[in-house]
Amino acid sequence: MKDRSKYHALFDYLHNNKQEEIKISLSKLEKLIDAKLPLSAHTTKAWWSNRKSGGLQSQAWLAAGYRVIAVDLLSKEVTFGKDIKKFKAQRVGESIIWNGVMIEALRRHMKLNQFQFAAEIGVRQQTVSEWERGKYQPKRSMSKLLTMIAERIKFKY
Repeated sequence: MKDRSKYHALFDYLHNNKQEEIKISLSKLEKLIDAKLPLSAHTTKAWWSNRKSGGLQSQAWLAAGYRVIAVDLLSKEVTFGKDIKKFKAQRVGESIIWNGVMIEALRRHMKLNQFQFAAEIGVRQQTVSEWERGKYQPKRSMSKLLTMIAERIKFKY
């Protein structure tokens, strides 16, 4: 994290915090960084996306090992959660049961966004999003494909 970024204080705050989840008001965040957040931070959830490139703000919390897990624009609060690092693969016989946490971890390991990952495996971006949010699980044939990809790139689960 660059010291020159106005979000470096946010990085320090999160990096030095040991809590699994941190809820902070936007006004407290502005005091922390000693600057006003842009209007879009107060009005759109997109500003709070966990993108790795483009946003200095997201680079701050991602570098500190956190992700934005909830944004409440009405109450003007954001919740950060520890980045997912550990998971245990569930198996049925020889087959891996791919859940949202594992799919997101595989995608991140491949350094792909949801759109790129979806194109790689031949599904829509919305499908990947729904898997990662736990709305649906991949069908057996897709689970086998995910397992083959994971083995090919030496993804550990």
